[in-house]
Amino acid sequence: MFSIKVNEHIQIHLIEMNHIEAMYEAVHNSRAHLRRWLPWVDQVKSIYDYQPIIGSWLQQFAEGRGFQAGIRYDGEFVGMIGLHDIDWASRKTTMGYWLSQQAVGKGIMTKAVDACLHVLFEEYQLNRVQINCGVENFESQGIPKRLGFELEGVVKDGEWLYDHYHDLYQFSLLRSTWLERQQG
Repeated sequence: MFSIKVNEHIQIHLIEMNHIEAMYEAVHNSRAHLRRWLPWVDQVKSIYDYQPIIGSWLQQFAEGRGFQAGIRYDGEFVGMIGLHDIDWASRKTTMGYWLSQQAVGKGIMTKAVDACLHVLFEEYQLNRVQINCGVENFESQGIPKRLGFELEGVVKDGEWLYDHYHDLYQFSLLRSTWLERQQG
């Protein structure tokens, strides 16, 4: 299955049914932190809410439309990284991610995104990866900025967040730019 050893502390692995409890605990213990930017947090009320979701994620992977992966830091499940489907005709995808509150600020997500970019540009041969972040979600914005993504603009009212719309920054990274960065 899909697995990346990022470094001695960080491991990325495909989400499977046996990860339900660890994933639920990570979300539950950081609910207020995650709820600020993720519209799905209140929909997950028990571990059983994950069963159909994980099934659809496994189907996404089996059909070659991307992956939803857990992030472990020193063995502990601390977040997720994944793709919102791959557009194979245009060779592009949009990446999303989240970290539990206690894992923020350690460089975990920047390293995880960077490792996934290697897979997306080298193995999958994609041309474009996009990341959308809330315009006030400064922690999330730092990741594409550190990794050389270009800010393309603002998506007005780009996402419904519980009781209001909020604007999103749209960042992108092209394979050609990424390759130049790898060589230089």
